[in-house]
Amino acid sequence: MTAVSTETAYTARHLSVLEGLEAVRKRPGMYIGSTDSRGLMHCLWEIVDNGVDEALAGHCTRIEVELHPDGSIEVRDNGRGIPVDIEPKTGLAGVELVYTKLHAGGKFGGGAYAASGGLHGVGASVVNALSSRLDVEVDLNGTTHAISFRRGVPGVFDGDGPIGKFKKKSGLRETGTVARKVTGTRVRFWADRQIFLPEAEVSLDEIHVRLRQTAFLVPGLTLSVRDSRGEEPAEEEFRFDGGISEFTEFLARDEAICEVLRIQGVGHFHETVPVLDDLGHMTPTEIQRELTVDVALRWGKGYDNTVRSFVNVIATSKGGTHVNGFERALVRTLNELLREGRLLKNGDAPVTREDIMEGLTAVVTVRVPEPQFEGQTKEILGTAAASRIVSHVVSRELRELFTDPPRRAKQQMRAVLEKIAAAAKARIAAREHRDTQRRKTALENSALPAKLVDCRSDDVDRTELFIVEGDSALGTARAARDSEFQALLPIRGKILNVQKASVADMLKNAECAAIIQVIGAGSGRSFDIEAARYGKVILMADADVDGAHIRCLLLTLFHRYMRPMVEAGRVFAAVPPLHRIEVTNPGRGQSKYVYCYSDAELHKVLRDLERRGKRWKDPVQRYKGLGEMDADQLAETTMEPRHRTLRRVRIEDVAEAEHIFNLLMGSDVAPRREFIVGNAAEVDRDHIDA
Repeated sequence: MTAVSTETAYTARHLSVLEGLEAVRKRPGMYIGSTDSRGLMHCLWEIVDNGVDEALAGHCTRIEVELHPDGSIEVRDNGRGIPVDIEPKTGLAGVELVYTKLHAGGKFGGGAYAASGGLHGVGASVVNALSSRLDVEVDLNGTTHAISFRRGVPGVFDGDGPIGKFKKKSGLRETGTVARKVTGTRVRFWADRQIFLPEAEVSLDEIHVRLRQTAFLVPGLTLSVRDSRGEEPAEEEFRFDGGISEFTEFLARDEAICEVLRIQGVGHFHETVPVLDDLGHMTPTEIQRELTVDVALRWGKGYDNTVRSFVNVIATSKGGTHVNGFERALVRTLNELLREGRLLKNGDAPVTREDIMEGLTAVVTVRVPEPQFEGQTKEILGTAAASRIVSHVVSRELRELFTDPPRRAKQQMRAVLEKIAAAAKARIAAREHRDTQRRKTALENSALPAKLVDCRSDDVDRTELFIVEGDSALGTARAARDSEFQALLPIRGKILNVQKASVADMLKNAECAAIIQVIGAGSGRSFDIEAARYGKVILMADADVDGAHIRCLLLTLFHRYMRPMVEAGRVFAAVPPLHRIEVTNPGRGQSKYVYCYSDAELHKVLRDLERRGKRWKDPVQRYKGLGEMDADQLAETTMEPRHRTLRRVRIEDVAEAEHIFNLLMGSDVAPRREFIVGNAAEVDRDHIDA
């Protein structure tokens, strides 16, 4: 028999039970996703969404957000107000119950909300648990009721902010009177810096985007944000009465082929849920649910697509069953319509989801009581019946729109079908081209571009491909590289702007085709990152305006046709120096040459050298291009892993990245001209080569 050490034994005394809001503070990521800026923004949306739910129920017309100078955030609404009467089971006032107990609220089928974004009953209490101070004021029945909390504990502060004496005390305080018809709720919270990272902060731009989005989704609701943190308070207000049709027009970036199509319908399903009976027991009961579908969509002449989905005004950024039903209905119905319209023949392959989505802008919304989400962050809808109901409604209504359109829209419907058929033909042609060009391995196919200077290693995790601007830079880079793991591919000047070119044009372009062929993982929808031949792709262009433009063109190619490489963090921009200072009297063991990567760094280094009594050769050398460096200089500053600096290219916000590429690289000139004119004053003219 083996003896068990008391130091390693696992017994019941090792178990911990987290009571109440303690669990939230111990594992905040479980409730808000993270403790950085994203988690802080999630706390704000939990409070805002409570007001939006009041608006959905028809009891709120205005929601205001204010960012205070002390770092606190306040949300005000003119809804019914959180109940202030005593809840009989707990003996707590409704406000205190909502803010101190997990899974407590009016969204569990009690009739307060027919459709709500909150379903777990943890939003308000989680924000309270993660706040060093939270104040709630409720106008109800002619009286203003108030209560304060410190990290989830009710009590009274002796000052205005979270710092100071705090005395625990349960219950509401009556702090004033209001007109009897005036109702509403005001919540102000200070994020707890014991929980959130020091750099966590709210983004005013993100608030604008979210409030604008909500104003589109709830016609007639006014939302405003006031930033009082600066010397001059800034305020923005949003209200849209056109609903998701207007939202779709706002999201669309390209020229329209058809007007916005609106699809609406209702479906029913049965669901078994636990219901509290008269004896206080939870009994499984089958109830009928109603799910309302509202979709707006339009096709444009562009190639990118935008699909936004929502459940009870909550954005489901990663889709879910409602989006699956929408896409399935599109594919099935449009394939039927294309064959009926003889745009697809019997022997033709059916069009795919990607063909249909090309140039599509759509907003898909459903409203349903107690939706099932995957996780508290509500990014994916899991209600199974939504897929069937949305698919049925979209199929029925879409067929009606295409087969019996208004007289003025008949030609538009035909144009949409022709665009989808053309996208399918382009996809098939591109696939055939790739099949003929793609090599199985580097040894099996000698059709790799002759200008590729490959490396010896086949260890993908170690290898690097430098895409180099110009043949002159290639010569220097060839001598500077480590041939074991660094490969070189030169390009001639500025490649094709693929944002405003078709797939066929891109594949015909020698430079674009060479890059795709050398990386060896395909392009577009068929891109397979596992097949990529290199672990890193490094864009190495001159440190001037032309070099920056070439980087933009290359990044446009990667964003549109090889995006998984960017998303995986495998695309980098090299950072070559701008200046080289030759020190004429360096000290023992000190380098004779000092490299600077910006004008500001140059001035700082020169001041430091002067302070230390060092002299340098005038004029300071300024590199106009990579070709001006010798191999040792290029290796030391730009290519040698131990000394170089690389900038990793990342996508923080997919939608915003799409917008920026469309704005700056797309075919629509007017918005780009407006952007350039509006930002011309911010350009540092000293950095422009003339």
